Amino acid sequence: MAFESFEKANETGYGKFTTMAVNFYNLVQFVIKQTPPDVIVYFLQHTEKTDDGRIKAKTLGKMLDSQLTLEGLFSIVLLCRTDGTRHWFETQSDGFSTAKSPMGMFEREIENDLKLVDTLIREYWELGGGESVPEK
Repeated sequence: MAFESFEKANETGYGKFTTMAVNFYNLVQFVIKQTPPDVIVYFLQHTEKTDDGRIKAKTLGKMLDSQLTLEGLFSIVLLCRTDGTRHWFETQSDGFSTAKSPMGMFEREIENDLKLVDTLIREYWELGGGESVPEK
């Protein structure tokens, strides 16, 4: 979204924000409808804190926030957290984030390891192609 925003920087009016919102929506719909069922596509987003203290995906323009809710397009939303030393993924909302995942897919906090995430998703949905996670 940021690159498209810079490409349209000289355009005036709100039309460019509508175009960018529609383009992002179309990208997500393409992934849902045009990729094979065993293909997992990961969208990475920066986050921002809202005025009421919630953490959400950062977007450009208000259309994605007010009319679509970006995180609503996905069944899994992981939030990277850090304490300054360690990084982990929050897999369920603490009431202030939009983190979510199907019940039983992940522990509440997991390692910040995309390979682990991919393996756990494939195991949960029986997609194959992943390595099994060793017992701890």
